[in-house]
Amino acid sequence: MHSRLHLPSRRPVPGVSRRQALGLSGLGLGALALSACGGSDDGGEAPSGESGEDFHFTSFALSEDPPSSWLEETITGYQEDNGLSITTTTDAYNDALNQILLRARGGEISGVVQLNLEWLAPMVATGQLVDLAEYASDVDYTEAALATGQLEDTQYGLPWTTAAIGLIANSELLEQAGVAETPVTLDEFADALRAVKELGGDMVPYAASTEVAQLKDFIFWLETFGATLMEDGTCTLGDDPSVAAMEWYKEMYDEGLIAAGTDRNSARNLFSQGRTAFYDDAPIGASIVVANSPDSEIRSKMVPTSRPILAEGDTPRALAWGNLLVVMDGPGAVSGAEFTQWITSDPEIALEYFEVTSSPPVTETGLADAAIQDDPFLAAFTEKITATASTSPLWAYPEYAQLETELAEAVQKALLGEQTPAEAMTGAGEAINSLL
Repeated sequence: MHSRLHLPSRRPVPGVSRRQALGLSGLGLGALALSACGGSDDGGEAPSGESGEDFHFTSFALSEDPPSSWLEETITGYQEDNGLSITTTTDAYNDALNQILLRARGGEISGVVQLNLEWLAPMVATGQLVDLAEYASDVDYTEAALATGQLEDTQYGLPWTTAAIGLIANSELLEQAGVAETPVTLDEFADALRAVKELGGDMVPYAASTEVAQLKDFIFWLETFGATLMEDGTCTLGDDPSVAAMEWYKEMYDEGLIAAGTDRNSARNLFSQGRTAFYDDAPIGASIVVANSPDSEIRSKMVPTSRPILAEGDTPRALAWGNLLVVMDGPGAVSGAEFTQWITSDPEIALEYFEVTSSPPVTETGLADAAIQDDPFLAAFTEKITATASTSPLWAYPEYAQLETELAEAVQKALLGEQTPAEAMTGAGEAINSLL
């Protein structure tokens, strides 16, 4: 169907054990990617203030179910145990970074802030984050997890979750469609989706991202076709691999194998209702799907799956994913840093968080627990997805969100037929290079 294209040179570390893979979580490259960013000359000092002061906690997790209920109870317990008050702010995930940056620029944010992995560079650029090195020094965070919070040799964040975003299949639907084996190649994947489509009804064979807010997921498929996105500071979109990826995605759309208006939340809803055979998510997505599904057996049908490859010998692609907690200097910075260390490293709290979200601990002690080692979903996710995950080439730039938006809007134009795949990818490349 397609000629062989060369994959990016990034490769997983060979021969890692399951526990090492859990600890690496494909995120060790995050610090390398971000180290190219320029940050502010301000910030990066030890937190000011005293222990025991009240502080503020800004977290998008407080708007998600799970883990909102667990997190609220955990915060309440910490307040009672430590005799202090923690006020909170939450924003929906898709709007969280914009709101956080607006408050930071207006001097209206303090305390602890939850960040997605790729948000670190723009937050460091505000010049308001403290150095948390002393709070990491006596904790056995895995080396790769700890690296996700580092930028230019400063420990701006402590890791809360480390994982990847990969493909999850519904084994029951595939069996009903007569798909006996998990697809390995792109051709096999497309054939499996066509078989699922034949089931009829309102089935969406693959709940792939088609909404601009989540179309950065297209990076998975760009890399599957061998696109590098960035080389020596220049965007390469518009080259043969990127156009081939866009043509394939458009074919999927035109055949009705993927659907318009799909973002992460709608994909989770489709999966929880048994209306899609594949969607992309991190391990925390499993808990959200399970919590919202009318099917009490849905978790047993969720099968982490290696992303299909273009040709034999290629490496399945997956996007590194994780959450950090950072601390803004100002009121309650010291007590906020103490809370950050506690909630990310306390063994009992880490296991509770895992039970709620399916997100593994970020410490060696936590990963060694039998509850983590023996979880079948996490074991499969680690082997099939996390082991080959890598960070986005666009995260190396503080303006990465604008770069992702240019890519997302170009992909949507191609899907809607407003531009050809070649025009869309070339235009995205030119737009990104103009921003850089």
